[in-house]
Amino acid sequence: MHDDATGDVAMSDGEQHVVLGRLTSPHGVKGWLKIYSYTSPPEGIFDYPTWILSKRGEHHSRRLLDARPQGKGLVVRLEEVDTRELAEQWAGADVLVAKSSLPELEDDDYYWHQLEGLDVQTCDGTWLGRIDHLFETGANDVMVVRPCEGSLDDRERLLPFLPDDVIVEIDLSAKRMVVEWDPEF
Repeated sequence: MHDDATGDVAMSDGEQHVVLGRLTSPHGVKGWLKIYSYTSPPEGIFDYPTWILSKRGEHHSRRLLDARPQGKGLVVRLEEVDTRELAEQWAGADVLVAKSSLPELEDDDYYWHQLEGLDVQTCDGTWLGRIDHLFETGANDVMVVRPCEGSLDDRERLLPFLPDDVIVEIDLSAKRMVVEWDPEF
C-alpha cells in the first residue's frame, strides 16, 4: 500500500519483498543513477516497472522511466529523480520488488531468497547449519552454510550449488536441504 502523492510505502502491508539490486551513485547531471543488479542476467531488473527504494529504514515507490547498459554497468532514470542532487540522495538505496511479482520458475529452479534460511543436513542426517546467503563464482553458485543451534560444529562451510552432484533434496515447505557432502570438508 502506498500514497501516490508522495511515493511513501507502508511496508507492513503483509506483502513480502525481495532485494533485486542497489543504487550505487549518480550518473551525469540529469538524475540518472548507476545500479548494481543481483538478477541474472543483470538487465533482468529492468523487467519490473515499479521499484521500492529502501534507505535508512524509509521506503519509497518509484516508477522506472528509462534504463540501459552503460559501459560495463547499468544506469536507470526514476520518476521524481531528475537532478544530480536528487540522485545523490538515493545512492546506496536497495531496490525491492514484491515477491509476488517474480515470475514462476520450473519445478527444479529456485530463487536464492527461497534457499536462504534452509537447514542443511547430509544424507546420513548430520546437520551442517543453515544457508546464510549464496554468491556466484563463475563456474557455479556457492551456498554459505553457517553454524546454528544444533549444527555439527561452529564451522562455516562453502558448498557448491550443484543439483546433480551435491544437492540431493530441497524441501521448501520443511525448510530443509539434504546434501551429499563430507562434513569434514
